[in-house]
Amino acid sequence: MSSFHHVSVLLDACIDALAIRPDGVYVDGTLGGGGHSREIASRLTTGHLIGIDRDETALAAAGARLAPFMDRVTLVHSNFCEMDSVTRSLGYGGVDGVLLDLGVSSPQLDESSRGFSYMADAPLDMRMDRGDTLTAYQVVNEWSYEELKRILFDYGEERYAPLIAGAICRRREQKPISTTLELVDIIRGSVPPAALREKQHPAKRSFQAIRIAVNDELGAVSKAMEAAIPMLNPGGRLAVITFHSLEDRIVKSSMAEAARGCTCPPSFPVCVCGKKPKVKLLSRKPILPGAEELEENPRARSAKLRVCEKL
Repeated sequence: MSSFHHVSVLLDACIDALAIRPDGVYVDGTLGGGGHSREIASRLTTGHLIGIDRDETALAAAGARLAPFMDRVTLVHSNFCEMDSVTRSLGYGGVDGVLLDLGVSSPQLDESSRGFSYMADAPLDMRMDRGDTLTAYQVVNEWSYEELKRILFDYGEERYAPLIAGAICRRREQKPISTTLELVDIIRGSVPPAALREKQHPAKRSFQAIRIAVNDELGAVSKAMEAAIPMLNPGGRLAVITFHSLEDRIVKSSMAEAARGCTCPPSFPVCVCGKKPKVKLLSRKPILPGAEELEENPRARSAKLRVCEKL
């Protein structure tokens, strides 16, 4: 399990954003390797941390990393979008902070057998929770041309989605597409030569799209944002790190909606809707990694941290 080593992104900024109280209750909904959680737990005395992850390999690795603090930590195998029911089942009516570090973790990318990477050959899997039934193999070989084109365009923002989806469907008529590098070859062969000369790997967007579909990542983010704010005690904070525009759009709009309050038309002389702001935004713009962090961890380059506080 020691091979699961994930460099925590925006670590100091997250700890500052959560304003941790030694007696507070905190949720790390995306535990990963436990880097963020270790920093949270080390600041607790009578407080408690609930660490959640859908990947059992990550849970085991985090458990080892958090071993000195297990008197104040509970680890749970679950999807972060279920964190409200997880905390209730543990007897907590409210929490003082929630941290979500979204997207795929470095060890999942680096462990070639998981099928997340377009750089190494592996079975088409891409499940974050290996107990789930849907795999990348099924998406690639069984979903219709229209569905493939939709996810490639919507989840991968892939401008060559029709070409790639068409090439996948033609190839799978001959034989099933079984491995990651088979899929990479199909993508390479379907896009214009100019796309192959771009700095970004030609399969990056497609692999992102398929991974998001397999794990219902955007649905989980939407559900988690709906659950997180009601869970917070007054003064409690929600900190969310995103890595691509689709996640960030959901997080940004959810926080903005919770901070808005009155929805009456401007022409109304008085408020009749009665809606009050639920949170205040602690930063209008996202917090980004600094130059030093980017030099140490290039994978942090697309990270954005957004924070709000419960009123």
